[in-house]
Amino acid sequence: MRGAKVEKRDAPNLASDEHRRIHALVSAWLIPPVPPPAWRCAVAALIGVAMAVLMRIALLGLHGGVGATQPFFPPIMLVTLYAGWRWGLVPMAAGAGFAAWLWSDQGVAPMSEDELATMVIYLLCAVMVLVAAEGLRGAMRGLAQAREERAEAEARLRVTQSAAGVGPWDYDLVTGELYVSPGARRNMGISDTATIVLDDVPRYVHPDDRAMMSERIQRTLRDFEDYEVEYRLADTSKGERWIHGRGEVVRDEDGKPVRMIGLNFDVTNRRRAEETVRESEARFRALADSAPALMWVTRPGGVREFVNRAYVEFAGLDYETAVTLDWRTRLFPEDLPSILKAQSQGEASRQPFQLEGRYRRADGAWRWLKSFSQPRFDAAGEFAGFVGIAFDTTDAKQAEAKLTGINELLEERVEAAVAERDAAQAALLQSQKLEAIGQLTGGVAHDFNNLLTVIIGALDVVERNPDDERRRTRMVSAALAAAKRGEKLTQHLLAFARRQPLKPEVCRVDRLIAESEGLLKRALGDAYTFNLRLGGGVRSARIDAGQFEAALLNLVVNARDATPPGGEVTIESRPVVITKKQGELEPGPYLRVAVRDTGMGMDAATIARAVEPFFTTKAPGEGTGLGLSQVYGFARQSGGSVDIESKPGQGATVALLLPIDEGAPVADTIPAVDHVQAQVPSRVLLVEDDPQVAELVGVMLHDLGHSVVRAGGVDEALTRLAQDDGIQLVLSDVIMPGGKSGVDLAEQLATDRPGLPVVLCSGYTGGDQGRARAGDWPFLSKPFSLESLAQALAQARPH
Repeated sequence: MRGAKVEKRDAPNLASDEHRRIHALVSAWLIPPVPPPAWRCAVAALIGVAMAVLMRIALLGLHGGVGATQPFFPPIMLVTLYAGWRWGLVPMAAGAGFAAWLWSDQGVAPMSEDELATMVIYLLCAVMVLVAAEGLRGAMRGLAQAREERAEAEARLRVTQSAAGVGPWDYDLVTGELYVSPGARRNMGISDTATIVLDDVPRYVHPDDRAMMSERIQRTLRDFEDYEVEYRLADTSKGERWIHGRGEVVRDEDGKPVRMIGLNFDVTNRRRAEETVRESEARFRALADSAPALMWVTRPGGVREFVNRAYVEFAGLDYETAVTLDWRTRLFPEDLPSILKAQSQGEASRQPFQLEGRYRRADGAWRWLKSFSQPRFDAAGEFAGFVGIAFDTTDAKQAEAKLTGINELLEERVEAAVAERDAAQAALLQSQKLEAIGQLTGGVAHDFNNLLTVIIGALDVVERNPDDERRRTRMVSAALAAAKRGEKLTQHLLAFARRQPLKPEVCRVDRLIAESEGLLKRALGDAYTFNLRLGGGVRSARIDAGQFEAALLNLVVNARDATPPGGEVTIESRPVVITKKQGELEPGPYLRVAVRDTGMGMDAATIARAVEPFFTTKAPGEGTGLGLSQVYGFARQSGGSVDIESKPGQGATVALLLPIDEGAPVADTIPAVDHVQAQVPSRVLLVEDDPQVAELVGVMLHDLGHSVVRAGGVDEALTRLAQDDGIQLVLSDVIMPGGKSGVDLAEQLATDRPGLPVVLCSGYTGGDQGRARAGDWPFLSKPFSLESLAQALAQARPH
């Protein structure tokens, strides 16, 4: 079976490494890689000469000329190898001198011709030995240097592999031997001492990837093909880890596969990064698909690589077709030339640009789209295309066209134009009120939760302690107080959001501001400091209270948007006197209501255009540009004006200047009368579709001494009236099921039974409440107290 043999390369490798180390030590001692100092070279030369002389004397003594030069050849070679050819000349010259001394009979007689010839032969042989030794020395030093460079390269490779987490391995296809490097073992989680064979590898792989890994190994062994694979490790003690493995087949010169070599490395970080990118892309796609605007991403050249769901739905195509859609086929013919020119210039500039034109939607309708394109860049800072978003501005275009048309017809149709303008301003005011209420939803919900907590908690305590009169009295008082606070908050919101014609009244301005303090704080949020400095006293102005509250809220919201978190917004009021005409303001006493912030401020150019309709400094989609326009319109309708004081970086103050009215203000309260005690028992028809409300109001009527007949709708109420002639009064909700309202019932009773008193009640500002309030019937706003109910019943009875 393949892979049955264990690793056997380490022992021979250790032996060969030991031999190489011994050889390297001997070579380094005999032929040092760095030339030794001169004194060591001189010592080596002297030792060589001495050894040669001593060898000659020890063997032959100092007599005769035989062997006079032979002992000097080894010193010539050794000294040359150790110190170089220059120092090798020393033993060579010493040998020549020693031979000449011996041959001349120790300096007594001249040398013979044979001795001279022998001397020449010695010198020639010595030179050849010197040259050969020097060549060997150079070769050995080159070999040592190559060995050092190889060792350094191997060390660098090991460091690189270790730093990169790369682990080489080698499998002998002939012998079945498997070598796994320490790096590969570390990556796989295999101990350095464990014996590993090829069949053991899958057990280190995660169970879910084990079959795939085994199949790849078997296919590689069967087909001798290269492979590349990624798998998880079985050991998950340090979290999920991924390994990337590569291998290639090595063939001999005959093309026969003999080995497979490869490497593995840890790719866990890359996998995690890829997973993070995928999660980020999924979040981006989910966010983009949830946006009501069209969004897209393009590559250089304008080719789209991503579009969101709104884009696909607008095109009415599947995703792949929508990505490649040529929008020139959807453009309105008259808009096509200008759009193409602006798009070409914008893409060429690689700067942000915007377009606006008419496009045909999937249902065939032509819609105005305003798009904003922003360049995007890759990690290297290179241009990578554009990211764009488009908003449907058809409704705004139509509204703008209508406003333009109204302005054009002002001269010919002044009354009609004024009426349409008033209607548009009323609709705008209502829209801004609803938007403001939307901003206040969180805060109002918080307040109501607090109130409900008091009411529910108090009722729960009463239920659990029915016999504790003192606790019951205290809890009931707390619940009633919380309910009245909720009633007041609800009525304030309903009054603020009501849709009705403008109704200027003489109002104490400081009282209106104080009553709106809760709403203003909620609109501002907890991230800002809110200051209220009222100095208007009892002074009044003839204004529409709802419009004033809307204008004040607009100013607070604008101040919040212009102020970073941590800033301050202050509302202050004080009387001022204008002695001479200032622009639109006539001389006289005015009440100045100012909203001051600590935000970024405005320059002179911005102040000059601040009250223009649709002018805004906010980013697209963050503001309509109608807030200050509404404030200015309200001030002018009220006979006043708007004053703006600001400098860049020093905050802004926007002030309403309202003429002071000396008339009596609207009464704040109604004289208290104990209608509960003044009730005359009657038989009352209660018309209410909510069973719980009907049950509660029925109990309240019983407490007032009345008997109650209940009906769940208008038709049932008419039936009850037809059957019971003893009914003396009708109390009906306005909003009723079945297509008929309480107002319809009251109107029919006014015709059929004109003497029968009717009281209407409702908790909703829309629907038929306007008709109910316009009639002669007493009207109760839900929720109501026993006293309010008694007062309405007393008011309904004929006097």
